[in-house]
Amino acid sequence: MSIAYQLYVEGDKGLEMMEEATAEKPFQFITGFGIALDAFEQQVVGLNQGDNFEFAIPKEQAYGEYMDEHVLDLDREMFCINGHFDHEHIYEGAIIPLQNEEGRHFYGHVLTVGEEKVKVDLNHPLAGETLHFKGSVLETREATNKEIEHMVAHMTGGCGCGCDDCGGCEDHCGHEGHEHCGHENHDHCGCGHCH
Repeated sequence: MSIAYQLYVEGDKGLEMMEEATAEKPFQFITGFGIALDAFEQQVVGLNQGDNFEFAIPKEQAYGEYMDEHVLDLDREMFCINGHFDHEHIYEGAIIPLQNEEGRHFYGHVLTVGEEKVKVDLNHPLAGETLHFKGSVLETREATNKEIEHMVAHMTGGCGCGCDDCGGCEDHCGHEGHEHCGHENHDHCGCGHCH
C-alpha cells in the first residue's frame, strides 16, 4: 500500500501534527509484515485507492504507556571506541542504535551526557500518546516478489542494498533509514514513518 497521511497527538492547544507523509513521499508498506502497527493496518487494509480515512489509535494499541523504568543511566565507557568517547554520535538529543543481550536491535534517545553516565530513554517517542491519523490511500496492489524479498532481507538483518545498517540505506535504496517511529519493535530500516 501507498498512503499519504498526517499524524497528530493531543497537545496543550488541541491536536498537534507530529509527522506527515506526502503524496510525493508517501508511506509505502507491505501488509502482514509488521511494518505498521496492527491497529493502523486494520484501519487501512480494506480501503481502496482514492479512499480517505480519519481514525485514532489509543496508546494501548499504539506504543503503550511511557515508563520511567525505561530511562537508563548507562556507563559512559559503553560508548567508547578505542578508549575514546564517541562524541560524534553520542550527544544530547541523539537517537542511537543499541543491542540487548539477546541480540535484539532497538533505539534510544540520549537525554544527557555526564562525566560517568549517559542517560538514555528507551521509550518509544510516541509512548503514552493516542495517535490521530488523517489521510488517503494513493495505491493498493499486490507486492512483487522482489519487494517481498527486499522486505525479508530487512527483517533478517540486512536491507539487501549493501549498506551495513539502516543509516546507509537512504543512499542505496531511497529509504530514510532514520530512527523515526517506524516499526512497532523499533527496527526502523524500511519506511521511516510512524506507525
